[in-house]
Amino acid sequence: MQRMDDVEVGQRAVRHGPRERMLQLGEPRLSDAECVALILRTGAPGEPAEQVAQRLLRRFGGLPGLAVASLRELAAERGLGPARAAALGAAFGLARRLGEAALRPGTVVRHGGDVARVVRDSARGTRRESFFAVLLDARHRVLAVHVVSTGSIDAAPVHPREVFSPAIRDGAAAVVVAHNHPSGDPAPSAEDRLVTDRLRDVGRLVGIELFDHLVVGAERYYSFADEAFFPFP
Repeated sequence: MQRMDDVEVGQRAVRHGPRERMLQLGEPRLSDAECVALILRTGAPGEPAEQVAQRLLRRFGGLPGLAVASLRELAAERGLGPARAAALGAAFGLARRLGEAALRPGTVVRHGGDVARVVRDSARGTRRESFFAVLLDARHRVLAVHVVSTGSIDAAPVHPREVFSPAIRDGAAAVVVAHNHPSGDPAPSAEDRLVTDRLRDVGRLVGIELFDHLVVGAERYYSFADEAFFPFP
């Protein structure tokens, strides 16, 4: 016959697993490793799922690194394989899509922070700069979001035609551009200022106003409009 204290110990063990903690306390109370373990579902021989998750987070430098790891890198890790690597990739992909949905067509952009949050989520953990263009109608509603350029660790070359060609095609009245700094420091470079000048001048020529240029870092962003370089409506 099973002893009552054995049942109680077993109940306590189950109650404190990641799945049970999620059900009882909610996702905010779980650690990163516990959330990753729930996606993995099972561990490796002699290594529970949560320990596998902790190992992955150490190996890739936390969630930002794990989020941008390739499926091949993930599948090569002990305890993962193609199926679990795909599950992790899909989970991080859904998180990015959720962030991008904040700028779905029809959304009103009220200030640069609306754009900066989406760029930060989309580019978090990446080792390269990406240059985004958010096309707006006359009422500041989003028409489309384009990644117009992806470059190196310290530059994402962009030509005005890459920004304004889709803006003209989609009938945009204005555009907000933004790019990430993989270093995490949002301080604009001299090149960023030159690009802003050039885009503003071209926008005036074609009748599509450049509302702002945002440089997005790990925690903060820099806004040329906030600098009074030119006013955001």
